[in-house]
Amino acid sequence: MSNNESDIGTANTMRGRSEESRLKIWVLFRMNRFLLTGLLALLVFLSFLVFSLTLNPSLPSEIKSTDTIETIFSAMIGVIVTGTTLVVTISQLVLSEENGPLGDQRKRMSDAMDFRTYTKDLFNSVVPADPSKFLGQLVNETERRAEVLDRLIGESDDEELIRQVSEFVDSLHGNAKEVQDELEGSQFGTFDVLFSALNFNYGWKIYQVERMVDEFADSLSDNQQLAFDDLETALAMFGPAREHIKTLYFQWALVNLSQYILYAAIPALIVSGGMLTFVGAETFSGTFLSIPIITWVVSGAFTVTLIPFLLFTSYILRIAPVAKRTLAIGPLILRESQR
Repeated sequence: MSNNESDIGTANTMRGRSEESRLKIWVLFRMNRFLLTGLLALLVFLSFLVFSLTLNPSLPSEIKSTDTIETIFSAMIGVIVTGTTLVVTISQLVLSEENGPLGDQRKRMSDAMDFRTYTKDLFNSVVPADPSKFLGQLVNETERRAEVLDRLIGESDDEELIRQVSEFVDSLHGNAKEVQDELEGSQFGTFDVLFSALNFNYGWKIYQVERMVDEFADSLSDNQQLAFDDLETALAMFGPAREHIKTLYFQWALVNLSQYILYAAIPALIVSGGMLTFVGAETFSGTFLSIPIITWVVSGAFTVTLIPFLLFTSYILRIAPVAKRTLAIGPLILRESQR
């Protein structure tokens, strides 16, 4: 897909528009966060084993001659306590806007109801309460208005206008179908709803509507101009709707992350304290699979103490790219590959 601004249609998915690998998109956005944490933990464990087996002096001899275990796990206790406290504090700061005096809560409620009333006028029907159904109905409305536009433009004498609108509407239909299929059955709390919303590049569509209106202004009748305006209104509603759902997901994810880190921090502290207090050079003897048992124990214990950090990493690997891809609201395309 060319990046030229005259290209009206776009790929139907975020991956197709960004030209990034399917594996990267899957790891960042689709993979279960616990699975990613487990894979990162396995990488740490295997790396620790490789280092201990290939570097000299060996880990068992280091433990006998120095206070390696005390150094590692005393430091990890401080890191776990400090890091856990910091993450939970940051999460609470992000969520602090949810707590406020009655006046602030009343304003939040008023703003939410104003948006809902405006959307109800857009749909001419009751607005769904479920986020996935709400986004799906909003996408359906853009499709309906695009079909009206296509039908009205078909009556024009300007063949270039007809061609561009037809290409634009075909692209919108393809993108909308992809998003609707992904939204079907998606439940808020998982990343599926937000991922589906990211696939709908409403900003580029708004730009194309504005460009065609400006380019063919002399060829448009009042009804055709109104159809363009109606479609742009529906597309523009998708922006704040997506941002609202993104904000809710971030808050949901941060609450979960705080809980999971606290859960993981307790066994990590127990393991660190146990290793620091009870494990020495003579605690474990013998080998397993030709590897000293003390090496298995230290590698495993070190990996367990890193679980809170690895959980944090797995969540940030999703949250940060989403935040980067949604920095701009409206027809501002920041990523070169998506232009």
